Amino acid sequence: MSEPSPGARWAAPAMKARLRRRHRAEGLFHLVGAGAIALAMLSLGVLLVTIGVRGFGAFRTSEIRLDVAIPAEAILSEERIDARPWVRSALRELFPDVSDRRERRELGSLMSRGAGSVVEREVARGLELESGVASIWLPADDEVDLYRKSGGTTPGRLSERQVAWIDRLEEQGRVRSAFSTSFLSSGDSREPELAGIWGALVGSFLTLAVTLAIVFPLGVSAAIHLEEFASRSRWTDLIEVNINNLAAVPSIVFGLLGLAIFLNVLNLPRSAPLVGGLTLSLMTLPTLIIASRVSIQAVPPSIREAARGLGASPLQVVVHHVLPLAMPGILTGTIIGMARALGETAPLLMIGMVAFVVDVPGSLTDASTALPVQIFLWADSPERAFVEKTSGAILVLLLFLVAMNAVAITMRRRFEKQL
Repeated sequence: MSEPSPGARWAAPAMKARLRRRHRAEGLFHLVGAGAIALAMLSLGVLLVTIGVRGFGAFRTSEIRLDVAIPAEAILSEERIDARPWVRSALRELFPDVSDRRERRELGSLMSRGAGSVVEREVARGLELESGVASIWLPADDEVDLYRKSGGTTPGRLSERQVAWIDRLEEQGRVRSAFSTSFLSSGDSREPELAGIWGALVGSFLTLAVTLAIVFPLGVSAAIHLEEFASRSRWTDLIEVNINNLAAVPSIVFGLLGLAIFLNVLNLPRSAPLVGGLTLSLMTLPTLIIASRVSIQAVPPSIREAARGLGASPLQVVVHHVLPLAMPGILTGTIIGMARALGETAPLLMIGMVAFVVDVPGSLTDASTALPVQIFLWADSPERAFVEKTSGAILVLLLFLVAMNAVAITMRRRFEKQL
């Protein structure tokens, strides 16, 4: 018997059934893949929208305008003044019917504890007075701010009298919502309406600067030596295995290592960006070495052979030919490692950067905290107003990461254009 032709075999019912099953399997596979991508995008969108809605309030704050009577001798005095009694007096003048001691405490609690500091700064700047009185917008208490942001539906810890006083101030045009400059320009505080992220932001920047200054030259140099100059031996194999293993070690182990070496042995200052950068460099170095080695391996061997054929030395081959071609990949690995270091909390907790730090660090050895640690502290706070502060700090952290990636992409494209 003659074998059926190829066309007859494809037209057979059994073959058609197998094709239909294969097409259904492929369609199901594409559907599952598209569904996974859609679910991931939906989850990311929900996360960003939730953080954005909650964090938007951190950039807005409520202020109350008071007519503060300032003595002339206070303006001329060079000594530090205490403006808190002036703020209380100005607030009581708006409510002369409040005479009970308990009611006065409730009335005074409408203002932030930092309102006196705002008046002191205005006096130091030489504010203009009319008949010894200055009209100043002062920060309100966080409970007042939350009440106004809820549209007057959630009084929280405010009493009925306090709600009535706030409504009366609203009718007089003495309450407004303003951009919270303190959130972006001040350090941490026990009072939510005064707490800011500038100290943590500067601490993160200094810590990452130390990390980058250590990791980039060491990581790239180690990768070049292992790929271009080191001979294959048991010693180099052992080093490669250890580098790969270190890249998978939990970050808290590096925190313990930093605690043991940098603090207990070298006696470096606790909770300082210098120690934080050294600790994070231990964690980031294996990742950068692996990424740099992969980028160097991706350079075609013909580049090396052509350079050697023209008389270039091994060092000239690496510096003038291999390294420029591998630099885009090295930059990508660097930014991935730095982004991981920026988001780490556990190593910094082990070296004491979890401390409550109000002042903004001015050097690498000053006490400081970092953005992830600041978010951790605010998330653990019982104050309701710190919820939006936490979300606002997360937004700033995400913007920081986006800016870092934008810089990396720009540098990568510039290197690619030069090549």
